[in-house]
Amino acid sequence: MIGKLKGTIEEIGEDYVLVDVHGVCYVAYCSARTLSKLGSVGEACILFIETYVREDQIRLFGFMTALEREWFNIVQTVQGVGAKVALALLSTLTPAELANAIALQDRAAVSRAPGVGPKVAMRIVTELKNKAPAFAGDAANIALKQELGEGVAAAPVADAVSALTNLGYSRDQAANAVAAAIEAAGEGADSAKLIRLGLKELAR
Repeated sequence: MIGKLKGTIEEIGEDYVLVDVHGVCYVAYCSARTLSKLGSVGEACILFIETYVREDQIRLFGFMTALEREWFNIVQTVQGVGAKVALALLSTLTPAELANAIALQDRAAVSRAPGVGPKVAMRIVTELKNKAPAFAGDAANIALKQELGEGVAAAPVADAVSALTNLGYSRDQAANAVAAAIEAAGEGADSAKLIRLGLKELAR
């Protein structure tokens, strides 16, 4: 079982990289995001590897970080999500963005990935909602995003996030800003104050 490759980039294809490790070249299939960060042919690289062994083939999937590899495996626990869709998700969203989208139950963000339709996006955010908080940020943000995703957040909080979203910020940005505003103003702050402090946070 191969867990990591450390070598030299021999070739970069549309969806793979060929890594020369002491004269032995390995093909590792990667997300577009990983491929864009690898560097150029001839440069050194390190990839975290997930090895798939099938009856008719052995395939390696490469990732820049262990967290990206972990999400590759997590999303495939959802029915209808295989390696190809998992790579498409990680090409479109960073692990943090994916975790936040699930915590916020943001199906639209997840469905931006090629091959992810509304039904699959719904299954992803629903089935993984209990796994995402571990990757979604600090404790305050996690709690807030869970409440927003489940529709149980206090009205001023939900209104503030909605207002910031209407101004053009993503739900993730709005939720992070409101979480910071709550920390500064306290739990009892009204929506106007949360919006004002949230905008101040977003302007930093």
